[in-house]
Amino acid sequence: MKKKLRIILVWTLVSLLLQFGAYAFLNQQVANVLSPPGADNVPITKQLKAIIPGTNLKNIQISYAKDYLAYTENGTLKVFNLTKEKLVFEKKLPSPTDLTMGVLTYQWLPDRDTLIYFYAKKNPNPVTYVTVQPTQTPTTQQESTVQPKTEDPNQKTNKEVPKETPKEVPVKPKVEARYGNPQITELYSLELPDSNEDTAPDDRFNQTISNFPAGGKIEELVFSTSTNLIYLTVKNGTSELLMEIDVMKNVRTMSKSGESIDDMAASDRYGTLYINSKLGGTQQIVALSGDKRVVISKNSKDRVIGVRDGKVYIGEINNNMLVKIKTTADRTDVTINPALKTEWEGSIPYKSGMALIGSKGQVVINDQSTAYIITNGQLNEVKLQGDENYISDDGAELIQLIRSGTSTNVELQPIKQ
Repeated sequence: MKKKLRIILVWTLVSLLLQFGAYAFLNQQVANVLSPPGADNVPITKQLKAIIPGTNLKNIQISYAKDYLAYTENGTLKVFNLTKEKLVFEKKLPSPTDLTMGVLTYQWLPDRDTLIYFYAKKNPNPVTYVTVQPTQTPTTQQESTVQPKTEDPNQKTNKEVPKETPKEVPVKPKVEARYGNPQITELYSLELPDSNEDTAPDDRFNQTISNFPAGGKIEELVFSTSTNLIYLTVKNGTSELLMEIDVMKNVRTMSKSGESIDDMAASDRYGTLYINSKLGGTQQIVALSGDKRVVISKNSKDRVIGVRDGKVYIGEINNNMLVKIKTTADRTDVTINPALKTEWEGSIPYKSGMALIGSKGQVVINDQSTAYIITNGQLNEVKLQGDENYISDDGAELIQLIRSGTSTNVELQPIKQ
């Protein structure tokens, strides 16, 4: 009897082990299909050539899949299909004579072929007039008791004169002016199909930014796709605003009065925004998360240059030269003056906006003639040949523009790491 029980117990254990092994194998296979190992860190690259009509192409930006090129030409936003070599979208100025309106800025989302852009136009009704009916206030005569004159001074009874009824004097309604924003600023998302398809792009209106300052210029625009947050800096004259737009379309101002912001980067995990802040004579790196502001570095030479995969990259700038790259952890609970780890030391020409952090954590600095690529503390220099040279946000693709007559030759090629 005991022998039979032992046999049953052994086979039961064997059966359970086989089931657990099978379930583990299936889970691993499903995980590999849904999220292949390293897929998130392998950017799409292409090698192709295309000819774009026109030579005055500005603000060149390549899409996530490297098949669409966005640019402006004479104030018009254009999107060109590089695979089929044809223009697929245009957003013109609302008025050809007013160059202050139209598309203010645009940027591709880092994980799909969707272009976000801001569009400004004049408010046709900046002033509205409202008829206001004032509350009627009756005009009354003072109530008084008048003693009639009597012939007999010994008369005891006095007769009162009846009181007068208050009379209402009609009050005319007033027309009051209501002043609104003279500029309408709108946020759009342009979704592009696969470049081999002939489907038209889906140009979607998202919202109106009612508190956007009229005449303001968007200096910088960054996203945190994991938290659906958009951050932008808007300069208007001598004032500068840092604005946040969340998924619920709420817009709020995050900057302090008199604060100047030079470059910023958003966490791709937690939505934390890191800015190079200058307030008065104090230059420092500040992290913003909700209503919380935390100083990351008080070194006046430090500048945040990017965030990628759990790391915040900080460059030390001395006389327009990048002399050191430091990192700190990108965390949910940001702490004051965290420890900074030195990743590289050297000397590279540097100006604001020149650096990006690639998908493999490489720091890429483009000065139009040379691409300086720092990977794992090692520097590699790539000479650039185009009239204008751009690098994709993932650091993997080089876009070279060469003007030829009335057109521009565009060449895409993967960057050799």
